[in-house]
Parts: sequence; structure tokens; C-alpha cells
Amino acid sequence: MKMYIKEFAKLCGVSVRTIHYYDEIGLLKPAFVDEQNGYRFYDEKSLERIQEILFFKELDFSLKSISEIISSPDYDKQKALKEQRKLLILKKERLQRIIDALDNAAKGNITMNAFDNNEFDTARKQYEAEAKERWGKTDAYKEHEQKTASYSKDKWQQVNDGLNAILAQFAVCLQSGQTPDSDEAQSLVKKLQSYITENYYTCSAKILKGLGQMYVADERFKKNIDKHAVGTAQFISKAIDFYCK
Repeated sequence: MKMYIKEFAKLCGVSVRTIHYYDEIGLLKPAFVDEQNGYRFYDEKSLERIQEILFFKELDFSLKSISEIISSPDYDKQKALKEQRKLLILKKERLQRIIDALDNAAKGNITMNAFDNNEFDTARKQYEAEAKERWGKTDAYKEHEQKTASYSKDKWQQVNDGLNAILAQFAVCLQSGQTPDSDEAQSLVKKLQSYITENYYTCSAKILKGLGQMYVADERFKKNIDKHAVGTAQFISKAIDFYCK
């Protein structure tokens, strides 16, 4: 079976832009590319790969975590599927409780414990930690572990606040009418790269570019960044892209 990217994206229920992005960050490469016209083609193995990706995304894993896990040579697909099934059952049970609570509300009864998501959140975080421990040992991840091993709760808060402060500066830059290729924006990109290297892991140009793409492709990142000002994530992504050129 051979599919053009548009066919493949439609079958998978995602956008062509998403498939392009997955290719760019090395998460999902085409089965082959026509050298004459550059067209990307996908096959059955491509479907298996994106299904794995979408299972993890359904459980709120970041694209970075997914890439670290499923790219590991020790990745155990069958074991991952079993654990994912357990988590999805917990998710389904919570949704059923909410539906029941909604039916009760229509009858004038109040049921608040239906919204408790602690069991799923705890299980998901535990699974993500175990999956990274078992399969996600990239060099950047190892460095991140080593560098942050001694971080206290207060230190983590301080580091994350510092990162958010830089993102907020991008928002101010955007609102002041600056362009992504302006000196001010480019200075902030350099500041962001240095901050990540100092506090998390070595942020190479390749990693920085991947982060810039992820800021707009991953809705959770985009939503969090755009809290500072709508369009900030896109602004940062374009600024990073210009910087890395």
C-alpha cells in the first residue's frame, strides 16, 4: 500500500501540516520520497508508527517524550500498548462518571466527585516516568536528569518562573510591534537558548529549532505560551527559525 501525504493525513485524522512537522522533527518519516518531485509517500508501517504516536498523545504525552520513548532501540511496543489500555480505561470510566453526573444534574441532583481525575493523573504520570526511565534515555534526557537531580521544589519553581519570564518578554516584544527577525527578538532567542542550556540541558541549534516548531504544533505548549499574549507562540517559533538559519 502506498499513500500520498494528503491521503495518509486524512486516514489518520490529522492535518497535512502535522505530518510535515512530524517529519521535520524525526518523529515520523515517510516510507520513501520521490526524488524527482519530492512527494512523500506512506505505507502500512507508517500507519503503525502514527498509531503509536496518537495513543501517547491521547494520554497527554508531549511530542518530545513520545519521540524519546518510541525511538529507543529498547522500546517494547506490546508492553506499551498494555499500559496505555489501562490508562484509557481509567479515562473512559471518568467520562462515564461525568455523563452520569450530567444525567443526575438534569434531574436536579448534584454529583461532584465525578470530576475527580486524580487516579488517572497519578497513573499517567507514573507511566510516563517509567516509560522514560525504560526507553527514553537520550543524551539530552540523561543530561536533564543529571542537571536537575538536586533541584528542590523551590528551585524548580525558580527555574520555571525564569523561563516563563523570558516567554513573557517575547510577548512584550510582539505587542510593541517588533518582527521575529528584529534585533530585540533575536536577542531574546539567544537568551532563551542560553537559559535552557544553563538550567535544563544543552540546547543545540537543532534542539532549539525543534522546540520552536513544537511551540506551535503542540496545542498544550501553544496554549500555555499564548497566555502571555495571543500569537506569542507563533512569534517565538518564527524568531527561532530565523535565528537558526
